Amino acid sequence: QVQLVESGGGSVQAGGSLRLSCEASGINSCKYDVAWYRQGPGQEREFVSHIGADGSTTYADSFKGRFTVSQNAAKDTVFLQMNNLKPEDAAMYYCKSDRCRSLLGITTRYREVWGQGTRVTVSS
Repeated sequence: QVQLVESGGGSVQAGGSLRLSCEASGINSCKYDVAWYRQGPGQEREFVSHIGADGSTTYADSFKGRFTVSQNAAKDTVFLQMNNLKPEDAAMYYCKSDRCRSLLGITTRYREVWGQGTRVTVSS
């Protein structure tokens, strides 16, 4: 069973940086396809960024240039580097996955899995 665990949230001042991590487990030797979402108080959950098992990345327009998604060599941990944080970036940040790719290039799809979230607070 695939599990995702986020970490790295915290409190920063506006203009500061944080790096979030999303560690995936459950399928050995699999490169995980992971998306980041966030949900602010009273707001809908919104898409932030995605990284594929092949390393390809996409971002929602509002995060381009400030946020960077990457993954470690083993492809089981995904990072979200967030720079120049603003008070409006305060939210719970979640990672999500529904597939991974084996070393032989075979994609395994599974029921969408979400992490428990990590909280980011930004003070002005």
